[in-house]
Amino acid sequence: MSEKPSDDQPSASEIPDDVWEQFTRDTERDIRGSAPKEPSARARMVTERLRRQEERGELPPGWRTGPTWQERNGRAGRRRKLWAVLGVPVAVAVAVVALKPSLLPGDPFGTDEPQAAASPLPVETAAPTAPPAASDPETPTLDEPFAGSPALRWADGEAGIVLPEAKAVGPVSKDRVEQALKLTKKLLVAANLDPETMRGERPGAALSVLDPKQPKLLDDLNTALRSPSAEQDPVTMFSRFDPGEIRPAGDVIKTRGRMTFEKGSHAGVAVRADYTFVYPVMRADGSTEVTRTIVRRVLDVELADPARYRVTPGRLTVRKYDEEIGNSTCDVHDGYLHPEFPSSGDKSTDPTGPTTDPYDRSRSLDDGHDCGTVTRT
Repeated sequence: MSEKPSDDQPSASEIPDDVWEQFTRDTERDIRGSAPKEPSARARMVTERLRRQEERGELPPGWRTGPTWQERNGRAGRRRKLWAVLGVPVAVAVAVVALKPSLLPGDPFGTDEPQAAASPLPVETAAPTAPPAASDPETPTLDEPFAGSPALRWADGEAGIVLPEAKAVGPVSKDRVEQALKLTKKLLVAANLDPETMRGERPGAALSVLDPKQPKLLDDLNTALRSPSAEQDPVTMFSRFDPGEIRPAGDVIKTRGRMTFEKGSHAGVAVRADYTFVYPVMRADGSTEVTRTIVRRVLDVELADPARYRVTPGRLTVRKYDEEIGNSTCDVHDGYLHPEFPSSGDKSTDPTGPTTDPYDRSRSLDDGHDCGTVTRT
């Protein structure tokens, strides 16, 4: 027995043609929209590459995860306001980061551990109590000239000479103290970091800071620059390399040290500067072998009162200067530092002095020192 349609369920024949056609079109559209789509060739390639990277363990843990609900709390409102403008660029950026997480600043996925280990040291404000810890024995290269060196974490060049806060000392005003500190820094930079000085040219900027009225000092330095000898060698004050023999390995010189001040003996301010400079160098003949020379300088200067003493205003009087040079040929006094390279077959004169760590800034420098052996460069 056939079943008759109820009054509230119209048959197909009772549905108007235009309504039925609209229903058919809507149904077909919905079916097409929900049907699985064939991924593009590029999408398949990216998916396969990510799958292989994941199998090899190359993707950092959690690379796909978003912030936890606690991290989202309190930030959704601000992000929502920006999404209308930033939605497309942010979506693209998310896709790029998913493929290469290291592009994010600071490397939040923990793939930047070597860089974190080489984070800069804080400024040295007091004498260290021990030498730097031993580093992994790595060979310096043009790309990594400070590999295996404690200086890797030191400041670059002039940035490593940080002046202490100037304060009045006795009758000497704060401004005078600040002037003395700035002049001392100018002398250090010009004598040890200036490219012209380093390639053996006359260190005019450094000499211009020194008082010409100081007996013998400028005469002795000019003699040393003109006719170097064992008694008068300019490397005792200036870092100089023979450009025909040595050229720098890169543009960075590492610097670390500190500067202090006190009331001077000539109604002025006395400044002590204790800094170590690390020079990565290579031979000028085209070889790419890199080595390092380490120079520590301790300098005592004074900005005396020109109203009470015969001094030149704005010039420094040198009370004492001392140096210790690591990795430079002994008994050669031609006005230049002469780094030795690991591959060099002939070595300098047999050392007669002690074995020292040139990076050890906890030691005080003796007035005189023989040619010794360095434990590392």
